[in-house]
Amino acid sequence: MATFQASLVSPEKQLFSAQVDQVDLPGVEGDFGVLAGHAPVVAMLRPGIVTIISGSVRERFVVLGGLAEFSQGNELIILADSASSTDEFDLLGLKAQIVEMQADIANKSAGDELDSAIARLDHYKAIHVDLAPTTAF
Repeated sequence: MATFQASLVSPEKQLFSAQVDQVDLPGVEGDFGVLAGHAPVVAMLRPGIVTIISGSVRERFVVLGGLAEFSQGNELIILADSASSTDEFDLLGLKAQIVEMQADIANKSAGDELDSAIARLDHYKAIHVDLAPTTAF
């Protein structure tokens, strides 16, 4: 299988940079995978899990939004608003943030702002469920 260069960068540090086989991303318009030779693309990322596959090794990272760009030079650059490996991610902090978001939604009136807040809450809940499948809300 052909490989390509992938890098994951947050404002704090570079979390990953290596040749990979595939990267699965949580796009705002839907999840998508990138393989070598993918058409050039720039995509907004929603909060979710980035899965990087190289051979039989899968590495997972939590991103809380950002941007991904795959260039004609076969390089994927992920600029995350915030990112960490799933092993280092603060799951209790996320749960507290979800509770706070749920309370905030109760104070919003109908409209685009409410719809956006509900969508963001759903994405955060999906991360929580993916990382801690025995815990539900």
